[in-house]
Amino acid sequence: MMRSTDRIITSHAGTLPRPPELEAIMGPLFGTQQIDEAEFKRVVPGLVRDVVRRQVDIGIDIVNDGEYGKRGGFSFYVQSRIGGLEEAPPDEAPEPHNITARDQKEFPGFFAANMGGFARMTGAQTPGGRPVRINAPIFARQPLTYVGQEQVQFDIANIKAAMEGIQGHQPYLPAVAPGTIEHWLWNRYYKDDREFLFAIADVMHEEYKAITDAGIVLQIDDPDLPDGWQMFPEMSVEDYRRYAQLRVEALNHALRDCPRELVRLHVCWGSGHGPHKNDIDLRHIIDIIFNVKAECYSIEASNARHEHEWEVFETVKLPDGATLMPGVIGHATDLVEHPELVAQRLVRYANLVGRENVIAGTDCGLGGRVGHAEIAWAKLEAMVEGARIATKKLWGR
Repeated sequence: MMRSTDRIITSHAGTLPRPPELEAIMGPLFGTQQIDEAEFKRVVPGLVRDVVRRQVDIGIDIVNDGEYGKRGGFSFYVQSRIGGLEEAPPDEAPEPHNITARDQKEFPGFFAANMGGFARMTGAQTPGGRPVRINAPIFARQPLTYVGQEQVQFDIANIKAAMEGIQGHQPYLPAVAPGTIEHWLWNRYYKDDREFLFAIADVMHEEYKAITDAGIVLQIDDPDLPDGWQMFPEMSVEDYRRYAQLRVEALNHALRDCPRELVRLHVCWGSGHGPHKNDIDLRHIIDIIFNVKAECYSIEASNARHEHEWEVFETVKLPDGATLMPGVIGHATDLVEHPELVAQRLVRYANLVGRENVIAGTDCGLGGRVGHAEIAWAKLEAMVEGARIATKKLWGR
């Protein structure tokens, strides 16, 4: 994985704005799994080339495919890549897990007004064609299998083709973590939660290994490692630490045979706009995050609820050989961060963990999470300019 040797390098945490052609096929950010396959396969390779070139032209060093090949969003895309799933029948459907449960106790009016979170209805559909909420429960009633080989190879082929002729930049592909998949998938087959969780890990291992075998950086998306805390208001911090550590053990099981130097972990407290007042503190779980077998760790570091947590790194050291990708621009506001502010954030982290160990990043994926695509791209431009300013401050050039 690229490292900062003589400058601050740049990347981002995932999804990028979808162009109209893709919206027409896939719907919104959390869109349908039912698409025109022929049109999808015709359009996406060219769109990936375009989005890679735009990232390179802006000056982003570690680039992705915009997540354009993912049906249904960053997590729900795997519903079409895992065999053995079915939508919960209405008379059996449990209450969906709620990643804003602690906040909803304190701000019931805000959430009742449908002003935040991910509980809104979308255009998503089940494999049977019925509209569902994006967090509608899905049952596993039989052994889980991986059936996404063609889809992941499509993603790999697209990013590789898009990188042809591009020097000095590195590609990455995101894939969702077992613990995040677990939040919308309900066990109706395996003997207990542990067996179920490790079954998901075994399935996802095939996707992870396909990406790293192709020599592409694998970003593990695990927002629910921190934001799962909100789902269980009855848990103490120690209870939740045990819960989270088991999910990390399953993730590491899924990452077996994947070179650590090709793995990046992204965690956040969910990208839903809302109070986030009851998010768990980073200090309570940073050691668990660092237990993941990754070379780079991507964290939220710029929004109003979590920016102060740079203080954690005054006492907590990065694992040997690791890099940190703090979010220096964010999805929580449409205000475009000033490059000087971006530089201040980067210099602060460089002084804490070493300038060679810092990569400029985003709090979360920006596509669909800010008011307009123009805002997302302007934020990324500000990040690159801020990294240049930080480089001058840190290296004197």
